Amino acid sequence: MNVVLGVGAGIAAYKAAELARVLMRRGCTVSTVMTAGATEFIQPLTFAALTGKKVITGLFGTRSAEEVLASSVEHIAVAQENAVLVVAPATADLLAKFTHGLADDFLSTLYLAFTGPVVLAPAMNTNMWNHPATLANLDVLRSRGHKIVGPDSGDLACGTVGPGRLAEPEWIAEAVIAALRPQDLTGETVLITAGPTREAIDPVRYITNRSSGKMGYAMAAEAAARGARVVLVSGPVHLTAPLGVEMVAVQSAREMRDAVMAHLDAASIIVKAAAVADYYVAEIAPQKLKKTAARVALDLDPTPDILAEVGAKKGDRLLIGFAAETQNMVAEAKRKMATKNADMVVGNLVNQSGTGFEADENEVTLVMSTGETRHIERASKREVARQIFDQALRLRLSLHASQ
Repeated sequence: MNVVLGVGAGIAAYKAAELARVLMRRGCTVSTVMTAGATEFIQPLTFAALTGKKVITGLFGTRSAEEVLASSVEHIAVAQENAVLVVAPATADLLAKFTHGLADDFLSTLYLAFTGPVVLAPAMNTNMWNHPATLANLDVLRSRGHKIVGPDSGDLACGTVGPGRLAEPEWIAEAVIAALRPQDLTGETVLITAGPTREAIDPVRYITNRSSGKMGYAMAAEAAARGARVVLVSGPVHLTAPLGVEMVAVQSAREMRDAVMAHLDAASIIVKAAAVADYYVAEIAPQKLKKTAARVALDLDPTPDILAEVGAKKGDRLLIGFAAETQNMVAEAKRKMATKNADMVVGNLVNQSGTGFEADENEVTLVMSTGETRHIERASKREVARQIFDQALRLRLSLHASQ
């Protein structure tokens, strides 16, 4: 995925370097175009070192006549070679230029030549952001289908407090990825569970598992990027909710079950990626249990089987379950699919190095109700999520065709 990063002249230009890094971690190839003013805040060498690609800083500069002639249509070439144009920081000056079609430097000229998706991340003084001219320009840019990310509110470099801070690089990168994705989930409501649950022993202690929630959150981010309304029911994790996702925080398996059932009617696709506890403590101690030399036994009862309950009620909804295993993964995934009435079960081994619980990568096998199995090689959890949804949509078409 080729992305061209435009950097405007503002103090937030330094954050564009982190944005380049985030985009590259997401699998993008990044080319950088800087305005002359941007080079006063951060050196082009920084972006060249990060991206490994030449940084464009002007239309002419001090180049020879031969170089000028050779690059006279360079903005056309850059426009054709890249899938998305992202500008961060998008200053008030750049927003005005883009709105009115001015083309007096490489970035504004590139904008006019660019026919793909455009993501703009504004950053400026609060008064500049609130000025009627800027607001009118934003309306025009939105009407062209451009995605506006931010700005955030907070302390600004000028000493004021309010809207105008550049959005976090992760949010901007997510908007770029969304611009590259097919909008094949538009109109869908995807209900996703993620993370572990906690089953209390006493007011201090609980039973839980090693799930980090990263796979479920990757599924939520991917669904949102493809146009879905996403409801994410999450157990306790140390993750930020993906951009545009409706978050429902829960603790116990029973709370997760109740949240899923409350949102089930609206859902067209359900993804049960959470690692739900299998048992809860029958009697929670009202006070902290004191340590003694004697052995302590806990009476455990089964938690609600959320996947089975949803499977019994799913109707024509698409139901995707997960099977985190340490052995016999495919056999267990097939058993779970049959007994829970799921359409697909994603099996993964959680005892191999570098994948599964707490890892940033995963390697899974998809078991489908049509009898097919498909292996997804080790990749980032976001990439695995993309492939799961690709296959799930194909599966749904196949199931509908057979009815």
